[in-house]
Amino acid sequence: MYTAQGTLEKERLVQQYAPLVKRIAYHLMAKLPASVMVEDLVQNGMLGLLDALNRFEDGQGAQFETYAVQRIRGAMLDGLRENDWLPRGLRKEMRRVEAAIAKLEHEQGRPPSEGELAAALGMTLAEYQKLLQEARGHQLIYLEDIAEEDEDYLDRHAAGVSPDPLELLEEEDLRQALVAAIAQLPEREKLMMALYYEEDLNLREIGEIMGVTESRVCQLHSQAVARLRAAVLGGESPPKLAKRRGRKPKSQAQHEAA
Repeated sequence: MYTAQGTLEKERLVQQYAPLVKRIAYHLMAKLPASVMVEDLVQNGMLGLLDALNRFEDGQGAQFETYAVQRIRGAMLDGLRENDWLPRGLRKEMRRVEAAIAKLEHEQGRPPSEGELAAALGMTLAEYQKLLQEARGHQLIYLEDIAEEDEDYLDRHAAGVSPDPLELLEEEDLRQALVAAIAQLPEREKLMMALYYEEDLNLREIGEIMGVTESRVCQLHSQAVARLRAAVLGGESPPKLAKRRGRKPKSQAQHEAA
């Protein structure tokens, strides 16, 4: 893999490690929202591979592939952070919605209406619907939901060829919880989600079928995602979700290690 001058053969290494970039990308895709395109991950990963080729120095006590994996994943994660445009303040407000949904569902034994949620949040119905409209792009899983530091969770799942059987069981539990949560959605929201994710219709087309405006479909989508997050994640903060997944929050683990 080296030239006569002792330098890395970059073109040959790019070809050799291109499958590694794709493998890491597909590992990450299993943990990311459907809106993320695998092609974007691969493109960012290839930039990370080229960066690794430019920076790697033999004799540092690390194999090139080990070094490249870190650079590839880092480039993919950087790309994800850049594209995650929903403001943190708005995401915080949506977590308030999720907590209210979880609380009211527990008290009432049924999905709360928009009016009930607005009242629980101290908002008018119009203010609540405006919040749903602004939250377009709200996702079922965010990087910060998975662990206190993004790379901790994603790195563990992008590395290694053989998955841990315990992790597979945990992931299956999460999938089953999501299926059950979708079944409990109000009928209009369940229909909207089916048209959007199964039939691959856009918001305008869904609005025409349901007899509502495109903005109303957007509101229903944001609310449905909030209901699913409340059901699957239980309105938990990122450290609690790490615990729910069978791991200690990073800060707690570091404290115990000390």
